[in-house]
Amino acid sequence: MAYAHQASFRTAESPHNALQAGQPAPDFSLPDADMETVDLAQFRGKKNLVLYFYPKDGTPSCTLQATDFSDHEDEFARFDCVVIGVSPDDCLCHADFRDQNGVSIRLLADTEGETCRKYGVIHEKEAGGEKKSCITRSTFIIDKQGTVRHALYGVQPRGHAAEVLNLVKSLRQ
Repeated sequence: MAYAHQASFRTAESPHNALQAGQPAPDFSLPDADMETVDLAQFRGKKNLVLYFYPKDGTPSCTLQATDFSDHEDEFARFDCVVIGVSPDDCLCHADFRDQNGVSIRLLADTEGETCRKYGVIHEKEAGGEKKSCITRSTFIIDKQGTVRHALYGVQPRGHAAEVLNLVKSLRQ
């Protein structure tokens, strides 16, 4: 499994437990905004997957990222790819965020942070003498076999959907 020529890894925080291109994507099973369970296994052998993690529904950067991915959803579909967002917000918060902003991609609720930990996107931040868990904005491109092809940590929302679409286009069909 040599993906070196297609592998990418970028980080602002260099998480110590970061996933690398070529590793199997960790399994997950999470509810979406409509409380329907979505798991990695349902895409295996069928679709490529863009799984992106973001801190919180309703913030300007998270809204920009979700609407940008939604605007490009048809283009991702042409490359046999589904885009899914994950945050610690609950299903009801996701539903409100989706409905208020015209977000068409699925948003998954990882309220316990288990999937965020598996993907290495949680980091500790200290503010006012208190430690707090935060999400590093990150994106994973997972191929049909369930292998991480690209792991992008510390991404900037503006233009990110187009950047990810170009990486998806580079996957072998």
